[in-house]
Amino acid sequence: MDEHAESPVAQADRPGAEAPDRTNRSAALIATAVAVPVALLVGALALGNLSPEEPAAAPQPSATTPAPVSTAPVEMAAPQLGERPTVVCRALLSQLPDSIRDLPQRPVSAGPEQNAAYGDPALTVACGGDEPEVKPDDHLYLVNSVCWYAVEGPDVTELTTVDRETAVTLRVPHFYGEALQWASPVSATIVESIRSSGTAPSGCTS
Repeated sequence: MDEHAESPVAQADRPGAEAPDRTNRSAALIATAVAVPVALLVGALALGNLSPEEPAAAPQPSATTPAPVSTAPVEMAAPQLGERPTVVCRALLSQLPDSIRDLPQRPVSAGPEQNAAYGDPALTVACGGDEPEVKPDDHLYLVNSVCWYAVEGPDVTELTTVDRETAVTLRVPHFYGEALQWASPVSATIVESIRSSGTAPSGCTS
């Protein structure tokens, strides 16, 4: 052994030798202790982002879906008409619109040349029936130059013309509200198709 070589202990004790930097070592340990939990947290978040998302909620049905209108024929009577009422009613029915306001026309069980029906529940137009007997104190309604006599039933309002050469009856279910508002478009067609009788009751003059 070289007697001039210094042992490790001697080297450490020798003045001027560099001792290990304990401060740096402590700082490194602290940094490691902090970095490990942060890395774990980041990894957990990454896994969470990679996990499948919750399934989207199923689409909800529309809150208001209009019910389909029945296309079944509407039961209506078809009494035998005289020659002139037959001609008049055919003229009226040929002029009636395909829909009244938002109610589409439906087939009828009998007399398509004198009857028409719209919507569900059915609003009906019947041409050629009997004209009602009007009393002096009865309420009459003039709608678009047509005079109507009204009878309120449990489920429908029945309006019948009393100033035309051939009577027309409009039956409006209470479901549709005020009956006279539905008489307006029918009145316009009546004026174009059926002549006035010239004997309108005194309670229904324009």
